[in-house]
Amino acid sequence: MVAETILNALGLPDSELAVTVVGDRSIRTLNRDYLGKDHPTNVISFAMNEGECSGLNPDVLGDVVISAATAEREALEAEIPFFHRLSFLLLHGILHLAGYDHERSGQEEAARMEDKEAELFALLVEGGCLEELRG
Repeated sequence: MVAETILNALGLPDSELAVTVVGDRSIRTLNRDYLGKDHPTNVISFAMNEGECSGLNPDVLGDVVISAATAEREALEAEIPFFHRLSFLLLHGILHLAGYDHERSGQEEAARMEDKEAELFALLVEGGCLEELRG
């Protein structure tokens, strides 16, 4: 429901993506092997619209890998529900797959991504998407 809501809001309702939730050891390996950073991180996205095979299937956006352990630590530190943090990280990863960037571009693009994150996270909250797994 969360990913579907995000994709619909981005105008990508027919898009596909894979979401994998892993531990810190696995995401550290991915971060080291693909991004050259030898430490765990909270989320990594692998876009299918980049590289040699880009364009094979434009409806396939790519993969989002989230570390549950890091998400849990961040949720505890921020005193927010784990599912809210997990959903925000999914949102962040999907925005990367949709072409948003905050690392390789300037401050203007980073601000554009932050604004879109805030807009879509508010949509998730208002739409009740973040309440579905809470008891």
